[in-house]
Amino acid sequence: MATTVDTLSWPNPNPNPNPNPNPNPDSDNATTDQSPLSGTDQSQTQTLIPTNTQNTTHTQLSLFHVSFNQDNGCFACGINQGFRIYNCDPFREIFRRDFDTGGGIGIVSMLFRCNILALVGGGTHPQYPVNKVMIWDDHQGRCIGELSFRSEVRGVRLRRDRIVVVLENKIFVYNFTDLRLLQQIETFGNPKGLCEVSQGSGEFVMVCLGLRKGQVRVEHYASKRTKFVLAHDSRIACFGLAQDGNVVATASNKGTLVRVWNTHDGTLLHEVRRGADRAEIYSLAFSPTAEWLAVSSDKGTIHVFSLTAVDHPDHNTTGSPSSSPRSLIKGVMPKYFSSVWSLAQFRLVEGSQYIAAFGHQKNTVVILGMDGSFYRCQFDPKTGGEMTQLEYHNFMKPDDAF
Repeated sequence: MATTVDTLSWPNPNPNPNPNPNPNPDSDNATTDQSPLSGTDQSQTQTLIPTNTQNTTHTQLSLFHVSFNQDNGCFACGINQGFRIYNCDPFREIFRRDFDTGGGIGIVSMLFRCNILALVGGGTHPQYPVNKVMIWDDHQGRCIGELSFRSEVRGVRLRRDRIVVVLENKIFVYNFTDLRLLQQIETFGNPKGLCEVSQGSGEFVMVCLGLRKGQVRVEHYASKRTKFVLAHDSRIACFGLAQDGNVVATASNKGTLVRVWNTHDGTLLHEVRRGADRAEIYSLAFSPTAEWLAVSSDKGTIHVFSLTAVDHPDHNTTGSPSSSPRSLIKGVMPKYFSSVWSLAQFRLVEGSQYIAAFGHQKNTVVILGMDGSFYRCQFDPKTGGEMTQLEYHNFMKPDDAF
């Protein structure tokens, strides 16, 4: 699975980068080209113009991708004619790029609020090939680099020091400053592009699929350790990583239970129940302190779990037959009735796809829908129950005033 790298004016603070772009000469990453972008790629990037100089309000928009940035303060959307960036609090559109050729963007990955974005083409008329990651510098208004692969890119994760590219059966880790390949990992089949990286000030932790069904692989780069966790008997459907990389939440394709693991030793810390019926889990998100866990699924309900309540068996969650995990050990009652249930819920349209994250305001959750919906809601950390809706917007509605 060869990959090529093209760069142009790549920001490199290191004047003497490693001249060998491939740390493993026996790997699939066979060729690296440090030549400038081709004329074709340059002409593509020159077609990007701000929407305030182009009237696109009569074009039917299709949403292909939506994702939060690393601190959940912004989110990005890939659409059939470019991409959009929105601020979460207060909600407002802060940036858009539309292609005059109407090219689609299937993945947009932000790096906090800086000018660097990773773009992958998408839709029936992709702006870029779906097997390339284009590095876009908005200060320069053009792509400054690209990573090419032999198969479709399923996901991209950015840190200030790393770029992680996810294919269906492989993950590539690159140095951010010079696009040098640092590692490649074989994984179980991963059509969703599951992968998470820590964003805290501590060590770099990456979580991805292992080579077995239901297995999670944790890479601790500072200590050069790899930990495998057999998290579920069935396929992994989703996982979420705390900002500091110390805990990871996992859900299988059954979607009934969510498990929280210590990434250092692989021990099971918590097990909570989303529901009794099978569901597809779309997102798992920790609060900044990992006190709360938000879960979204195709059942249309956003659940918030108190992980501290799991640690304190005298605290019962609202509206469900919760009890301590000690009951599971004693076997006093069936597992379903002794499960830890969500503290708070917010109900949306069943069957629609939503992702959730914790907002910057206290006890708030921000929800993004593939139907263009933006919700901000608040939960009571003591009484729980139904969350209160604070705000709603449709971010796919054209705005002439932008």
